[in-house]
Amino acid sequence: MAEVLLTVGTRKGLFIGRRRAGVWEFGGPHFNAEAIYSIAIDTRRGTPRLLVGGDSAHWGPSVFHSDDLGASWTEPAKPAVKFPKDTGASLERVWQLHPSAAEEDVVWAGTEPAALYRSEDRGESFELVRPLWEHPTRSKWVPGGGGEGLHTILTDARDPGSITVAVSTAGVFRTQDGGQTWAPSNSGVSAVFLPDPNPEFGQCVHKVTRDAVDPDRLYLQNHWGVFRSDDAGAKWVDIGSGLPSDFGFAAAAHPHRGDTAYVFPINADADRVPAGRRCRVYRTTDAGASWEPLSAGLPEGDHYGTVLRDALCTDDLDPAGVYFGNRNGEVFASADDGDSWQQVASHLPDVLCVRAAAIG
Repeated sequence: MAEVLLTVGTRKGLFIGRRRAGVWEFGGPHFNAEAIYSIAIDTRRGTPRLLVGGDSAHWGPSVFHSDDLGASWTEPAKPAVKFPKDTGASLERVWQLHPSAAEEDVVWAGTEPAALYRSEDRGESFELVRPLWEHPTRSKWVPGGGGEGLHTILTDARDPGSITVAVSTAGVFRTQDGGQTWAPSNSGVSAVFLPDPNPEFGQCVHKVTRDAVDPDRLYLQNHWGVFRSDDAGAKWVDIGSGLPSDFGFAAAAHPHRGDTAYVFPINADADRVPAGRRCRVYRTTDAGASWEPLSAGLPEGDHYGTVLRDALCTDDLDPAGVYFGNRNGEVFASADDGDSWQQVASHLPDVLCVRAAAIG
């Protein structure tokens, strides 16, 4: 079996797991007592660079990086991500760290308050993308239950100017010119909590992921509703039929197989436990036309471990490794596209995010 690095961000530190010859070993916590809201594993130069968005109750939020798989960490002398004084805003947390699919040294960051930042030095310093911060709709953006966070960033390997982001609760926005201009991209995505359920913006999008084969195909987990776009987000169609609930937070795509994606359904926005109180990942292999539950090796009976928006991921192997962590502090892994599972960690703090990659 290939060696896999699995990073787990929790409310009280970062835990790092490694699978060697099929056996998992975990170490940590790194950043003891800090909430880890975002992780990226940047493998574009061969040797992985780990990027972590930590949030200390005493020192505040920061971005750290490691070039030795977590043996040592570097924090810039000056804050890597900060709001310019003229914005009147202050950084609450870094929700997302995303190495660009199109530009080798570029890393993007999404924050709360909802803003997008660009780094050209692999995540050591960042600059605010002002056109999105100054978007004319911003004054009408409303924080979701977890705050006003820019939590999804998708770049396109074909075109460095094409970027898609998602904000809770403003919806999906796209640029085709590298961030100089932005437009809402929510046609077909519902907002059942608003008087107008089909607004131009204002949807509470929870996560968006890109198909492995067709880069114009996107999958979206909404606050009620699972959707697909076949035109890079210009229009969306409902694909939630067949799920026990179309409420949820997480969505991930298979790293190699087209039309294949994963979600973790939640009972309801007012009952945030696994759908039917069963610990099950659901997979589609036909772009949402049908869904199948994946539960072999997962806990049986009543279960209450909610999976948050960045706590479900895949690695870059084929068959794919699929991973998720929950608010019970449990982490589960599959080495066969989700067909079977094993619990690889337990009794951790509340899991906020997971990221995995093959190494070596």
